[in-house]
Amino acid sequence: MDKVKVIEIKKSVFADNDRDADSLRSELKSKGVYLLNLMSSPGSGKTTTLIRTINLLKDKLRIAVMEADIDSDVDAVKIKEATGIQSIQLHTGGMCHLDAEMTRQGLDNVMLEGVDLVILENVGNLVCPAEFDTGAVRNAMILSVPEGDDKPLKYPLMFSVCDLVIINKMDVLPYFNFDLEKCKEYVKMRNPRARVIPICALNGEGVEAFADWLLEEVTNWKQ
Repeated sequence: MDKVKVIEIKKSVFADNDRDADSLRSELKSKGVYLLNLMSSPGSGKTTTLIRTINLLKDKLRIAVMEADIDSDVDAVKIKEATGIQSIQLHTGGMCHLDAEMTRQGLDNVMLEGVDLVILENVGNLVCPAEFDTGAVRNAMILSVPEGDDKPLKYPLMFSVCDLVIINKMDVLPYFNFDLEKCKEYVKMRNPRARVIPICALNGEGVEAFADWLLEEVTNWKQ
C-alpha cells in the first residue's frame, strides 16, 4: 500500500504570515507608527496596566489601542472611558490569537494619521498568540504574581518571543510562593535580551518604567 501523502500546512501558513507581518511592519515604519503586541493570560492585569501607562504617556505620544477578544467590548470601552484615547474592539470569531492579516484589518479601522503608538492587546492566553507574528515592532507580555514564577519554564515560546516581560501584582507578592529573582532567571533562560519590569498596576508602582521604555522605543522607531 502506498504511503499517505503528508502536507506540512502549518509551515506554509506561518511562512505566509511572516511575509505579511514583515510587509505590515514596513508600512508602519513608513508612516512613523509604532505597534506593540501585548500578550498575557486572562486576568493578569493587561487593561489596568494599559490605562496607567497611557495616562502617563498621552501628553507625550498620540496613542490608539486595539483590544482583541473572542467576544464583548468591555476592555475597549474601559480604555476609552479611562483615558479618552482612540480605542477599538477586535472580535476574533472564536480564534485564540491574532495574525498579521487580522492585525491589518484592525489597523484599517484605526485613524492612523497623527498616531505615534498603537497598542494591540492580544487575546488572553500564553500559547497561540506567541506563535503568530502580528507585524508589531516589539512583543511584550504580562505575568502576574498569582500565576507563579515557573511560567517561563512551562510556556517557553511566549517568553522567547517577548522583548519585555512585565511582572504585575507585586503588591500581593508576600501572599504567594513567587520568587522574583528565580522568575527573572527563568526569563533570561528563554531570552537573554528580554527586559523584566516588576510593577503593580493597581497602585502604579513601577509603571513609569514601562512608560519610559515605550517612549524610548517609539522615539527610536520614528527616527
